Amino acid sequence: MKLLKLEPSSRIEGRWLIWLEDGSLLRVGEGDVVSFSLYAGMELSEEQLEGLKQAQEKAKLNNKALTLLAARPMSQRELERKLSAKSPRTRDPQEGEEQRQQRRELAQEVAQRMAQVGLVDDREYASTVVRHYSRKGYGPAKIRDELYRRGVPREFWDEAMEERDQGDDKLRALVEKKLRGAAPTREELKKVSAYLARRGFDWEEISRVLSQVEQEAE
Repeated sequence: MKLLKLEPSSRIEGRWLIWLEDGSLLRVGEGDVVSFSLYAGMELSEEQLEGLKQAQEKAKLNNKALTLLAARPMSQRELERKLSAKSPRTRDPQEGEEQRQQRRELAQEVAQRMAQVGLVDDREYASTVVRHYSRKGYGPAKIRDELYRRGVPREFWDEAMEERDQGDDKLRALVEKKLRGAAPTREELKKVSAYLARRGFDWEEISRVLSQVEQEAE
């Protein structure tokens, strides 16, 4: 495959445009131009062409990763999943398992790079998730579910969970909010108990606080 034309992008600094004889256009970084020793009129081997396509895909994933991380923090695993996923609009029905595996490997490489430069920090993100859901009134089971769902490695869970508000005040406030001034009858407390369990609180915490409320009402 012949490289017909090579020039820097007029819109994005550091990006180079490559026109090939089949009419296709590749967009790569300046480092790729140097590493592949590219020049106009160059005959590209199949291996070189595939390498340039991979370089283009990696550049796209780098830009996507930066956009995602600018919107909100996330775990390395969560970033990998988002980078490797394709939207229905861009999904190729002819794509084979080999191509999907290549995309997953590139996504993993980009996510690892983001962690290396400090843009992804699983330990700090674990603490952020715990503080966020604790402030919203969720219990430990729900918070652990979120840590799992967001791809946070388990090795950071226990340390992060120590930052959870473990006092009874928040749980007591949830009980009072749910009762809405109603008398804490057995039936009402049963409903409150089910509500707190759905929010991830364990039975020991629920039982302790509901017992206090019941005793104070007597």
